[in-house]
Amino acid sequence: MRFKDVALAGLAHVLPDEVVTSTHLEERLAPLYARLALQAGRLELLTGIRARRAWPRGTRPSVVAARAGALALERAGIERRAIGVLVHASVCRDFLEPATASVVHAALELDARCVAFDLSNACLGFANALVVVATLVERGDVEAGLIVAGEDGGPLVEATIARLLAAQAGARRELKSAFASLTIGAGAAACVVTRGARAPGAPRLEASASLAATEHVGLCSGDFAQGTEGPLMETDSEALLAAGCALARRTWQEFERESGWSRADVERIVTHQVGSAHRRALLDALGLDPAREFATFPDLGNMGSVSLPATLSLARDAGFVRPGDRTALLGIGSGLQCQMLALR
Repeated sequence: MRFKDVALAGLAHVLPDEVVTSTHLEERLAPLYARLALQAGRLELLTGIRARRAWPRGTRPSVVAARAGALALERAGIERRAIGVLVHASVCRDFLEPATASVVHAALELDARCVAFDLSNACLGFANALVVVATLVERGDVEAGLIVAGEDGGPLVEATIARLLAAQAGARRELKSAFASLTIGAGAAACVVTRGARAPGAPRLEASASLAATEHVGLCSGDFAQGTEGPLMETDSEALLAAGCALARRTWQEFERESGWSRADVERIVTHQVGSAHRRALLDALGLDPAREFATFPDLGNMGSVSLPATLSLARDAGFVRPGDRTALLGIGSGLQCQMLALR
């Protein structure tokens, strides 16, 4: 897909105050490590993640998503009555019904004519929502749209630790399949999408490319399990990494055709943040210079759908992404799905 007049007028992120270090998680897992004769420090060594953030227990995704949405609207300088569509794009949500977007809509006091709905697609939800809203803006169906996401990895981490401490036979296998769950963090992000004329000087979304490899749907899956207080996730990390990089290579070919950019044209890179092994493998697979990529995983971990937009927001705030830079946004979500966006 190509876009001629779509701007990201307001981009914002909100992070929890509480910092949860990898050292702290391993201290809690000390009985398991002792039984398996494992050395402490492997979590940070294998993932490159020193810490991640956590919301206070009981924090609802809508609350933090609305905070990020209000900040994005303020940065965009666009009145709320101009927002014609609101999308909540998190994995986490307040409840199954109604849509968490409805709660955010009420909290932000958006216009009654503003349609609101949830769009969930693992870690790729926010990137998918950007394309959906950009298409509506480009067609002239809405003047502007707002995308929000609020992720909380706390319940997943807590349920994972409880499961691992209770594991007996097969504990080593369970630790391997649950290892990725210990990298999950928390955060919120939001973005206002509108026509270029309403946001002079704002970044322009120029193109999008996406591909699926759903034959790998079983490599990472999560759900609420009986007898637990939170969700559990099982991940074949090695197979997922290999399949994800293969899918990314194919998607990059589509991305070059849609955007008209070559590798040499890309000045800045923002990826969905997973960990150090993923970063190395993905950039090597695409032949991209690591010096052009902005990383947040060492201190924020994997924030699900929030990782990509929050990392872009942090990169802009830090001055790493500068006005005029050709910036590639690269996202992969379990399923497998891959989406790449060209942002100038």
